[in-house]
Amino acid sequence: MTLSILLMGLLVGFLVGLTGVGGASLLTPILIMMNIHPSIAVGTDLLYNSITKLFGTVQHWRQKTIDWRLVKQLAVGSIPGVILAVIFLKLFDSYYHNQEVIIKHALGYVLILVAIATLFKVFFGHKIKENRWQLKNLEEKRGLTITIGAVLGFIVGLTSIGSGSLYAIAMLYFFRMSASTLVGTDIAHAFFLATTAGILHASMGNVNFTLVLNLLLGSIPGVLIGSMLATKAPTNVLRTVIASLVLISGLKLI
Repeated sequence: MTLSILLMGLLVGFLVGLTGVGGASLLTPILIMMNIHPSIAVGTDLLYNSITKLFGTVQHWRQKTIDWRLVKQLAVGSIPGVILAVIFLKLFDSYYHNQEVIIKHALGYVLILVAIATLFKVFFGHKIKENRWQLKNLEEKRGLTITIGAVLGFIVGLTSIGSGSLYAIAMLYFFRMSASTLVGTDIAHAFFLATTAGILHASMGNVNFTLVLNLLLGSIPGVLIGSMLATKAPTNVLRTVIASLVLISGLKLI
């Protein structure tokens, strides 16, 4: 089991480093297919994500490619959103004892959404033209930013998926920034969001710490190898293939 988890971490890390596709959309459905309970898969993935995003946040902070004002405004909505999601899961489990079913179905729908968002970014991301939202300054769209944070934060708390991919699409459409700042801001916000959600799920007993450690031991070298090969790989082709696999996984979970 440990060897298979290490190899899975290596593969997921490699694909993340190679293509930039979110690890959660790959890892969580694989864990469920390995007969790990959906709640444990979600909680474990969130804590794993928190640790991996920490390294990315430190690197982008050094490069000065993080818009901290945007991170703060998104977090004002996303942190309460993720807390609400965990409370929702706890209440439903107390009254209806169907937490696993809810997580599984929510996961399926969100995987489909992430796959579509990834394909959209691959084929149409470069075609997005300036719109009226991008032309407004951050204070003028404070309400919109907090709402985006809250809605997507709830989704992340429920499924562990979207802390990177869904927020990246929202930032691409509603905010004007360089590609490097978009990535840095996305990773920094995802770190705070995944950490909050991971701690909440851990408090409910939904984290397998041994599994987190094994995944990290595999994924860290995987990310490094994938990142080194990223410039030589047909990234968009690989993203399309991975998005298609994520889409199939989502359909299977519904």
